[in-house]
Amino acid sequence: MKRIFEVQPWNVITHTFDPKDKRLQESMTSLGNGYMGMRGDFEEGYSGDSLQGIYLGGVWYPDKTRVGWWKNGYPKYFGKVVNAVNFIKLPIEINGQAIDLAKDKFSDFTLDLDMKQGVLNRSFTVERGDVKVALTFQRFLSVAQQELSVQKVTVKNLSADSVDVTIKPSIDADVKNEEANYDERFWDVLAAEQGQDSGSIVAKTTPNPFGTPQFTSGMEMRTVTDLKNVAVTQPNDKEVVNAYTGSLAPQAETSLEKRVIVVTSRDYDTQDKLTAAMHQLSDQVAKSTYEDLLSAHTAVWAKRWEKSDVVINGDDESQQGIRFNLFQLFSTYYGEDSRLNIGPKGFTGEKYGGATYWDTEAFAVPVYLGITNPEVTRNLLMYRYKQLDGAYVNAKEQGLDGALFPMVTFDGIECHNEWEITFEEIHRNGDIAFAIYNYTRYTGDTSYVLHEGAKVLTEISKFWADRVHFSKRNNQYMIHGVTGPDEYENNVDNNWYTNMLAQWTLKYTLEILDQVDHDTAKKLAISADEKAKWQDIVDRMYLPYDKDLNIFVQHDGFLDKDIEPVSAIPEGQRPINQNWSWDKILRSPYIKQGDVLQGIWDFIDDYTPEQKKANFDFYEPLTVHESSLSPAIHSVLAADLHYEDKAVELYNRTARLDLDNYNNDTVDGLHITAMTGGWIAVVQGFAGMRVRNDQLHYAPFLPKQWQSYSFRQVFRGRLIEVSVHADGPHFKLISGEPLTIDVAGEKVELTSAVTE
Repeated sequence: MKRIFEVQPWNVITHTFDPKDKRLQESMTSLGNGYMGMRGDFEEGYSGDSLQGIYLGGVWYPDKTRVGWWKNGYPKYFGKVVNAVNFIKLPIEINGQAIDLAKDKFSDFTLDLDMKQGVLNRSFTVERGDVKVALTFQRFLSVAQQELSVQKVTVKNLSADSVDVTIKPSIDADVKNEEANYDERFWDVLAAEQGQDSGSIVAKTTPNPFGTPQFTSGMEMRTVTDLKNVAVTQPNDKEVVNAYTGSLAPQAETSLEKRVIVVTSRDYDTQDKLTAAMHQLSDQVAKSTYEDLLSAHTAVWAKRWEKSDVVINGDDESQQGIRFNLFQLFSTYYGEDSRLNIGPKGFTGEKYGGATYWDTEAFAVPVYLGITNPEVTRNLLMYRYKQLDGAYVNAKEQGLDGALFPMVTFDGIECHNEWEITFEEIHRNGDIAFAIYNYTRYTGDTSYVLHEGAKVLTEISKFWADRVHFSKRNNQYMIHGVTGPDEYENNVDNNWYTNMLAQWTLKYTLEILDQVDHDTAKKLAISADEKAKWQDIVDRMYLPYDKDLNIFVQHDGFLDKDIEPVSAIPEGQRPINQNWSWDKILRSPYIKQGDVLQGIWDFIDDYTPEQKKANFDFYEPLTVHESSLSPAIHSVLAADLHYEDKAVELYNRTARLDLDNYNNDTVDGLHITAMTGGWIAVVQGFAGMRVRNDQLHYAPFLPKQWQSYSFRQVFRGRLIEVSVHADGPHFKLISGEPLTIDVAGEKVELTSAVTE
């Protein structure tokens, strides 16, 4: 396996640059602050192969999808994240010639993502005959002020003679998405202003035929430099440029700071308000020094790490991996805005359109519950509640009652255009219900589930009650024509995971309906007949099972396949999704990600050790783990079964999925929702954390490769530190009221907070 970055605990760093790895480097050095984000592009420009990308939270565009095989009920469009106006552009010329690492000879290259501080650093020396110039770049997207992007470049003359330097900070609206149809552009410039040390552009997404919103964005830059300003003619009507030039004597250096304020129509409903806010915020930022802005940014990151850092001693690869996971997760979402959610690629690429998937509820919610305040997860739940109207439309499109939450969405309306996903991967409705349960179980807060959550649950339950059908021959309820979490099995009947979640959702909803107050019950208006029907479905749901193997069968007919382990796949044919036809994959027994095992992980305490062992031993050897979501849950189940080597193997796969490019697909962006996996594997797997009857339980073990590990966990107003060493586990109450926990069957009292 080729590794292009060094292994360091707090840094993703390399001292080499190979153009073949440019996109991979861009993905791995992405930055974000929840409000916006960008790939690790070279701001000075690069003429070689690159995926330039800057993305704004909640800003998207509906793409054309209507094709010859269009059927009733298909989504009208495919939503895609829009490549934003390029506000980090910073061309540099030495003696009138642009710097371009695709063409220039250079040395002393360093690319360094500092995860502790949330800063991207880069440096190199350009060599052109007798001319030798060193450049250093630093940039960050402020987590102290979400609208702020900050860049700094320093140029030092290492030549024997003076050199002329020109730096051209600009904002450029002439951008496109790489996957755009017919090379189309998405931004129309509404206004542009040019000042002596500033410039701004207000642009609006081009009109679309689907009636979806257009978005307006405004970007204003301010520059600070000791170089002389020179007026230039604008290169085109979509770009504003400030050009600065000067002569550098030998060993002299100069620097330029570029501060950009980015605002969007998501927060300002008119162009005038947006423009006024942009100018006002830019004026405020101008009063601060670079050091002040950087210090405020790093202070927020320090607070985040204080609460959430996982420390692993004795294995720098594992340490780097989990910090990279958490850094990119936080860079994508930290819960400040309930209108936003977590895209599978976050702000790191165009793939998956930047939209919301079920990944959030299934994989992100458990992590945010443990490392942030409850409001962060509650906002994720409110996101779905606020999109109920769209979920009604989605169900109606299928001729069904209730609410069908979309597989892919920005605004609640389904915008995924693959029939086997859009129509059939309906387990997502159950995953959203499970997230409500998970939040309530973990936090003890019933204010959501007994109000907004009750509405979500009842509408999902109406859908399930209409989607099931009753088999008179078997005297059981069934669900035909679905795709489970394993997307290498399409249009199957009675997927165990889907049937189980439908049954569980109906049962849980009935329990909640017994707890809501009179006013809420009246608003929900679920009749006695409906409740009786739901209970009948719960009692008579068909769940495929094989008594000889003692396993839950993934779906009807699965055991009729030629069951061979993944080890039987010929060398060089993996990943199979990049080497086999789709037909061959569908006929094979190979599983993309946990399906039955996903369900066992969800309700891990509800199954006997014998059931967990039988199902894991059967399904894991058939799993190719070609979904980024797969390794973590398998690691937890392996740890639960005391398969420690397998648990560690799969931890490493999830924690270093992108750093080591396991699935050969990191070039187009990181797997953000999969970055929950490292924390899940450590906390639920190695530490054995469970919540049972309102109490925290642990059953820790120390992997042989590690000297120790520790993490902090938020639980019901407390901050707890768990550390596991060779002599056993240790627990501290960092803040909050005393707490009793269970450790491998023994009660442990955490009675006094540690003063820090």
